[in-house]
Amino acid sequence: MMDQNTEQNADTCSGDHSERKSHHSDKVKNSLISRLNRIEGQVRGIKGLIEKDTYCDDVLNQIASVQSALNGVGKLLLEHHMKSCVVQRIQEGDQEVLTELMTTMNKLIK
Repeated sequence: MMDQNTEQNADTCSGDHSERKSHHSDKVKNSLISRLNRIEGQVRGIKGLIEKDTYCDDVLNQIASVQSALNGVGKLLLEHHMKSCVVQRIQEGDQEVLTELMTTMNKLIK
């Protein structure tokens, strides 16, 4: 017998690609949104630096900071994806999720 949380995961991780959705806790979702809001502000700041003809090295350092912050968001999202959808789909016998995961990881580490 599936518990309520597993049933919710089954509804969101399995099935047609167009039907799948994430199922993050409010805490994780709020953390991701907060990080992305900060990154959005950093990107706007970089745009402002370029508009002000700021020294290139300073702009490049800010770009590196944004890339690092995006990597942090990606790591957090990947961790939660692996602990939820990937595990669940493997338990259901769906081995295709491993190919999907490897494709995604290859894109992340380019």
